[in-house]
Amino acid sequence: MYKSAFKAISLFFAAYLLIACSLSQPAAEVAKKGEVKWYTWEEAIEANKKEQKKIMVDIYTSWCGWCKVMDKKTFAKSDVASYLNEHFYPVKLDAEQREAIEFDGHTFNFIESGRRGVHQLAYSLLDGQMSYPAIVFLDGDVKRITISKGYTEAKDFMTQLQFIEGNHYQSQSFEQFKKDSK
Repeated sequence: MYKSAFKAISLFFAAYLLIACSLSQPAAEVAKKGEVKWYTWEEAIEANKKEQKKIMVDIYTSWCGWCKVMDKKTFAKSDVASYLNEHFYPVKLDAEQREAIEFDGHTFNFIESGRRGVHQLAYSLLDGQMSYPAIVFLDGDVKRITISKGYTEAKDFMTQLQFIEGNHYQSQSFEQFKKDSK
């Protein structure tokens, strides 16, 4: 009787430790090879303090059909995921999340508005032009480079990533970069 109780307690404790350890790891460490290592906003900002990279923020909502298509057809491509993981801190930001975010001396909150409401950080990053999906690219100083709105196929998204990562936006338009890249 004691052996079976001890065994049950041991199994429970082992499972608890396994779950607790996996939950304590940042999102960036739990992604599988070939998948995007998604960061929270706070994790990306902290990581950027240690090693500066550009930040790519995927602003989405749970009800957005095109956001789900982008997850399945663009972010799921291993070349996109590898490029993002190497050159950016990829962040998923729910435009309707209710948790406050502290950043740069400000607290960004969820604001009840209309049927759903909006998170102030998403609103700020998109200059109040709320449409989903929206990708916001930020430089290493967390200053906005550009906003890309709507669904983007993997091949076109890779071109955008290369345009941003290579700082080509500083010297030419995206249209010119696409022509030169062909």
